[in-house]
Amino acid sequence: MKDQKEFPKSLLQAIRYFADPDMCVEFVASLRWPQGTECPYCEGKKISYLKSRRIFKCMAKDCHKQFSVKTGSIFEDSAIPLDKWLTAIWLIVNCKNGISSYELMRDLKVTQKSAWFMLHRIRVAMADGSLLKVGETSAEKPF
Repeated sequence: MKDQKEFPKSLLQAIRYFADPDMCVEFVASLRWPQGTECPYCEGKKISYLKSRRIFKCMAKDCHKQFSVKTGSIFEDSAIPLDKWLTAIWLIVNCKNGISSYELMRDLKVTQKSAWFMLHRIRVAMADGSLLKVGETSAEKPF
C-alpha cells in the first residue's frame, strides 16, 4: 500500500489520482488484501492477474474462478466505474457537514438515483467499518 503522504489531499488531487483505472484497482486491492490478493471464493493465494481485463483468476486446483476488486464489496453489481466510487468516498469522508445525493450528483456527473445508491452503500460501509458487501460478515474478512 502507498504511503499516507501520497494519498490525495484535495478534491482535484483525488480526481487526478483516481482517473487511472489501473490505479483504482491497485488502490482497492491494497485496501482489501493488505497481505496479498486472495480468492474471495476459496481464499486461495495462488492468483494471476489479467491486466487487459483488470480481473484476477484463481489458480487453485478446484476453483479457477475469475473475480475483480469489486467482487464481494460495496462496488459489486454496480456499473459505476471505480474512479467515481473512490472520488465519492473521498468527498463523503472529507465533508465535515455531510453531503447530499444531489451534491454528489453534481460533483460526479451521475444521476441523482446513482448518487443516492452510492451514498447509501458508502454510509453503510462506513458504519460497518468495512468495504464488504452488505450481508457479508466483516468479522470473518476485514478490509
